[in-house]
Amino acid sequence: MGTEPTAPIKQVVFRMREIQAGLPTADGVARFNELYLTVTEAVLDDTGAGKFEDPDLLADLDVRFAGLYFAAVDASEQGKPIPNAWQPLFEKRHDKHIAPLQFAIAGMNAHINHDLPVALVDTLVAHGLAPKNDSPQHRDFEAVNGILALVEKQIKRKFMDKVMRDVDRVLGHADDVAAMWSVERARNAAWVNAQVLYKLRDAPDLYDAYEDSLDRMVELASRGLLAARV
Repeated sequence: MGTEPTAPIKQVVFRMREIQAGLPTADGVARFNELYLTVTEAVLDDTGAGKFEDPDLLADLDVRFAGLYFAAVDASEQGKPIPNAWQPLFEKRHDKHIAPLQFAIAGMNAHINHDLPVALVDTLVAHGLAPKNDSPQHRDFEAVNGILALVEKQIKRKFMDKVMRDVDRVLGHADDVAAMWSVERARNAAWVNAQVLYKLRDAPDLYDAYEDSLDRMVELASRGLLAARV
């Protein structure tokens, strides 16, 4: 009998809780980690409730996907280089002129637009599958979109409480940043980018060039998302 699909997701949740406990509340990475933890806990609940068609693959994807974020956290703690996509969040994490919501969205931007396509290809190939539209794996992928959209709204309400609304009047555009960035659009783009990377997997030089270009474009977008107004 195989491992219960919730088991690896529980390990991911455990690591995220460890990260959260070790960071000050105002830390920009903590703001993203809080959102990511909430999403992962919701995925864990739905996996345990049997709401996914291919829970084993989804659990494997969850682990591989989170591992890329954990690698960035570990590299930062050890003073090692981190991927370009993550650099803006880690560089700006202590900037008091950036709203909590901006940090959360910049983290999602890095993780979804860069890490997710890479994790998707690695996971699907490991299971002998391809990123095909209207497959069980694609339907599960889209089901997670709904979880993310709901959690994003909850986190936004939390981060934009009265205190943060007062701060936002000073910063001027945190809510504008939220309005221009969409979880659903980002995840749809991630699926398409995974399809491209999958097609390039037998051409390593092209794969690496495309992935590097994606990494740098996501970095640029995150710098824009974290632009502070004082």
